Amino acid sequence: MSLKTQIMVAVVIVAALVWIANMVRKQALDIRFALSWVTVGGVVLILDVFPGIMNYLVHLLGIELPVNMMFFFGFCFTLLLLFILTVKVSKQEEQLKRLTQELALLEDRMNSRRLDKSICREANQMKGETCKKKDE
Repeated sequence: MSLKTQIMVAVVIVAALVWIANMVRKQALDIRFALSWVTVGGVVLILDVFPGIMNYLVHLLGIELPVNMMFFFGFCFTLLLLFILTVKVSKQEEQLKRLTQELALLEDRMNSRRLDKSICREANQMKGETCKKKDE
């Protein structure tokens, strides 16, 4: 890879890392998810600055071209991130279901208390009495 390409890749990676840090600062991105992106950006930046490491890893793993290794690692990272996000969505779906059920129970309880109060008022208006509050 030429020096010009290395510099261009390094500038893009540093800009992406700054953008990620800014999103974390604005609380638009959770730090847990940002860490994986910062880690990948750091590794790619290191491999860009020190291309000898990439050549050593390619030779060690028996891969023909360095670009093939980058695509393979990118694919593995994408699968890992997809799995983590799927687990997160599953947990949130379960939490949402539980919260919806709790909300429905609370609304039912409130409606039954309103009904009890209105029945009490109607009955006591006939008798000329007032309703007493129930202890929970």
